Amino acid sequence: MRVALGSLPAELGRENEDFAAAAAGAAVLLDGAGTGGAETGCTHGVAWFSATLGGLLLSTMTAHPARPLTDCLADAIRAVRSMHEDHCDLTYRASPTSTVIAARAGAGGLEYLVLGDSSLLLAEKGGATTVFTDRRLDDVGRRLRGPVDALPTGSPEHAAALAEYRDALTGLRNQPGGFWIAGPDPCAAEHALTGTVPLDSLESVTLLSDGATRLVDRFELLCWEEALSVLRSSGPDELIRRVREAEAGDLDGRRWPRGKAHDDATALHWALP
Repeated sequence: MRVALGSLPAELGRENEDFAAAAAGAAVLLDGAGTGGAETGCTHGVAWFSATLGGLLLSTMTAHPARPLTDCLADAIRAVRSMHEDHCDLTYRASPTSTVIAARAGAGGLEYLVLGDSSLLLAEKGGATTVFTDRRLDDVGRRLRGPVDALPTGSPEHAAALAEYRDALTGLRNQPGGFWIAGPDPCAAEHALTGTVPLDSLESVTLLSDGATRLVDRFELLCWEEALSVLRSSGPDELIRRVREAEAGDLDGRRWPRGKAHDDATALHWALP
């Protein structure tokens, strides 16, 4: 199993709330989320939540290869909840959450699970690329974030609008008509996008947090095939370097409106035999 992994926090010296890891025939990527500056009710924090959930999910996936990925995720969420529900108030609206991507190779093919706005890229041997992203958060966001995108990133007005936007978004988390993400409730796993594709048709499997997909889906400087070409030739670190370079040229978000000038960025590229 050949895996290349790169990850950078949004800013040096800050915790990286992304988590990615691989084991024999399996990989996971999680992008932790909270509400910036808000009380979470959890003494551990978002980075702890995503890393703990990701590690338990990967362990469960590999230890129980016949267990559906949705059940593995629900088990992992329950396990994390049991680790801190006696010490943390998980009823807080801003309690830690995380996107989840999981991929596992088995006799029946490559199983995948996508929950939240991270992306899974499946590159076929014939050259085609299929992208799986849970767009429910984006759909909700488009309805709410107009005032945020109209203001310079980093300005006091932008920060105030962003706080209002995040508060409204939190109210739609894990609700019908809203979006679904891993948090304290294992039922969220039932709403993940899942599927299986023939393993022998694939050249590679790539897991990306939304901080690493900005070159494609927000900045539109590359297409997915070009991003994969960078990963194949130069690896995840180069892809993330190009993201940071683009961000640095538009710190106030005038060209590319966004909530944060920089975001945690993680890419895991799994090349299949």
